[in-house]
Amino acid sequence: MTKVTTNAVKTGKTIQKKTIQEKPIEIVQSLIKGLAVIQAFNKPQAKMTLSEVAVETGFSRAATRRFLQTLVVEGYAKQEGKLFSLTAKVLNLGFAYLSSQDIWQHGKTLMQQLVEQLNESCSAAVLDGEDVVYVARVATTKRIMSISLNVGTRLPAFATSLGRVLLAELAVDELDLFLSQCELDKFTQYTLTDKAQLIAEIAQVKQQGYSIVEQELELGLTSISVPVVDSLGDVVAALSISTHNSQGAGQQLRETILPALQTCAEKIALAH
Repeated sequence: MTKVTTNAVKTGKTIQKKTIQEKPIEIVQSLIKGLAVIQAFNKPQAKMTLSEVAVETGFSRAATRRFLQTLVVEGYAKQEGKLFSLTAKVLNLGFAYLSSQDIWQHGKTLMQQLVEQLNESCSAAVLDGEDVVYVARVATTKRIMSISLNVGTRLPAFATSLGRVLLAELAVDELDLFLSQCELDKFTQYTLTDKAQLIAEIAQVKQQGYSIVEQELELGLTSISVPVVDSLGDVVAALSISTHNSQGAGQQLRETILPALQTCAEKIALAH
């Protein structure tokens, strides 16, 4: 999933935007703004005043008030004095997506079997903008990252094995656009941030059919990912195993974990 260009022409309540394939589509600005208000809330800003939401979104106070009041009336937000916060109803938006993807209703069972076999956590993700978004996860009791990983967690695509598997499926111009717009932050001393090196790495992932990323996102973390390919040959997600980085981890990933991960991905695709 790539970003659209900023070449837009206003047409009443909608604007005409062109994608990188130059195909015009209609976009409703009010819907985009309403979603932006929802996304303004996060863990550090779980409760915000009208003014804070306006600053975060860049909208006027009047517009922000209308969006917040609409969310409150529809039950997606609540107001306590001057503070606004989201309600659990917002989860319906995410669950609607997951429930429409019956692949993970079957896939979760197969992932559980893989976790029991390898005793390592397993995750599935899709590409959304500059990030991968977790759509399924089966964890072990092992703690492998400083943050908690759950369905809905977003991680930078360029620095993850999940992301590189999905980026490998983009057309050349789409990948070039992605890397030109993406913030290539240096998470550790091992993070690849050079555009040419990333293109070469992603090309290798495409050729070999899997990605291994060692300590680029977080020190001590190594992950391996493979694509989940449907019957039409389209990559619908990426599947990964993450483990602690250690001596010989690379060999174990390729010789033991990779074949099991590929088999699981194939079974998930067949169950789709």
